[in-house]
Amino acid sequence: MKQSGDGLEAHGRGRDVTWSRRRWLGQVMQVSVAVAAVGALTACYRFSGGGGLPRHLKTVAIQPFDNQTAAPELQREVFEQLRNVMRDRLNLREAPESRADLVVRGAITKYEVDLPAGAAADPRQTTSNRRRLQLTLDIEIVESASGRNLFKKGSMSREGQYAEGGERNGLRNALESLMNDIVEGVQSQW
Repeated sequence: MKQSGDGLEAHGRGRDVTWSRRRWLGQVMQVSVAVAAVGALTACYRFSGGGGLPRHLKTVAIQPFDNQTAAPELQREVFEQLRNVMRDRLNLREAPESRADLVVRGAITKYEVDLPAGAAADPRQTTSNRRRLQLTLDIEIVESASGRNLFKKGSMSREGQYAEGGERNGLRNALESLMNDIVEGVQSQW
């Protein structure tokens, strides 16, 4: 190998190899700068801790829902799900109604179980039945100070499918869907 002004020549291609390396390093530097710039810009963006609600709304009182169904456990299930959603997704702390910024009240108006969703029968296998349930709520979320309804929806209904004997899974699916709709409804006001 012999030395040239631009670097080492390998088999007579020294200038080409050196130029290719420089061009490659230049491109790597450009990409690195672009990645760093994007990283810096995204680091400036952060989610606010309020879950989309104004800062003055910090506390919530959840009244037990009036259960108009024959399933007594629903009242506790709905209450616990609302409590978790208000705390975890909307960043609201529980408070007594007299000191709460928001008050949640409502009714469980319908709970139908074992509605047929479909059956699959294969002569070589056992029959597998899918079931569904339907849960319907009336809900109202009121700002205490102004009396303004942030969210009010009657006959809010969702279904949950489950395998035969797995009603709890269907209820969990229906409740999750209802809770998502409630959070979206409250956040859409702001």
